[in-house]
Amino acid sequence: MPKVAKRVLQVIGIILALAIVVVGGYIIYLEVSYYRIADAQPVEVENNPSATLKAQTPYKAATYNIGFGAYTPDYTFFMDEGTTKDGKPTVGSHATAVSKESVLNCTKGAIETLEGLGIDFAILQEVDVNSTRSYQVDQKAAIEEAFPLFSSAFASNFHSSYLAYPLTDHHGTVNAGLLTIGSAHVKDAMRHSYPIDESFPTKFFDLDRCFLVERLPVDNGKELVLINSHISAYDKTGEIRAMQFGLLTSVMTKEAAEGDYVIVGGDWNHALGDSLELYESDFQPPTWVSRFDETLLPSGFSVVRPDNIEAVPTCRNNDIPYEKGHTYTVTVDGFVVSDNVKASAQNIDTEFQFSDHNPVLLTFELQ
Repeated sequence: MPKVAKRVLQVIGIILALAIVVVGGYIIYLEVSYYRIADAQPVEVENNPSATLKAQTPYKAATYNIGFGAYTPDYTFFMDEGTTKDGKPTVGSHATAVSKESVLNCTKGAIETLEGLGIDFAILQEVDVNSTRSYQVDQKAAIEEAFPLFSSAFASNFHSSYLAYPLTDHHGTVNAGLLTIGSAHVKDAMRHSYPIDESFPTKFFDLDRCFLVERLPVDNGKELVLINSHISAYDKTGEIRAMQFGLLTSVMTKEAAEGDYVIVGGDWNHALGDSLELYESDFQPPTWVSRFDETLLPSGFSVVRPDNIEAVPTCRNNDIPYEKGHTYTVTVDGFVVSDNVKASAQNIDTEFQFSDHNPVLLTFELQ
């Protein structure tokens, strides 16, 4: 073999060996740094007000997935795929927000939307505190600053090491979670872990799913159990989401059996409407969407159907930039309440200006 060819093969061998070392070292780094937060962890309630909830009094609560401040209408996400009705595949491209300015603008817009609703409580998902994908913008602090008279409880559900994926736009290090704020005194707060897919490599890229339970005293001696939940989305078999739903409903059943009020709000990642194709679109329903089966709810609970659900969706698929009537949309955000809570709801149309979700406003009375 000529010396030049031999030298080329040696160089190729060295490059391959280095690649194996780098990839292997990175996998070891992910494995060593990976951990799950233990179940049933107390959560600190900051800035806890003294006001007690009153029965037979109207209150307003909003649930809103703010999408880590990335989702302007033209933003697409690398994990979201779609298929047009004539069979053409589509896929998103970004893993991080396009700029820090964009994150700040989206966060400001989401806050102003909440302020305009006159809320007493907000149940928020995908709130970043120190993440590469959102340029280290502290969304939790921004929201707390905007609502200085509200309590604040934060439960981490995404705490990843540096994710060097996708290769062209690293998702990076993520610290994010569920944030519940409110104007009434919170007796205590607890983070409960959902089961997740812990197979390799899925566990590195999925959230450490959880739900946050707050207990608030009511002036009639009962308590309001306010739950903030974010069910898994990317679960092809549906087995993980079924286990998560089973755990959540067991907690709901236990709390209702005590005679207390229960309100569950959040991102269900299940279609809450009558159909997977409730809204006009040129796309087939994406694989991550499935129907919310209300028959699985415990006795004494029901979904609060928004008055305008047929006109306003709460979530868009992020495989393409948003275009009303063209992009696939669905309602996956909303509330489930116990029968002793009188409630109505409305989907708030922001035209997806600040997130890939719209907020849902709940008006309720504790009976």
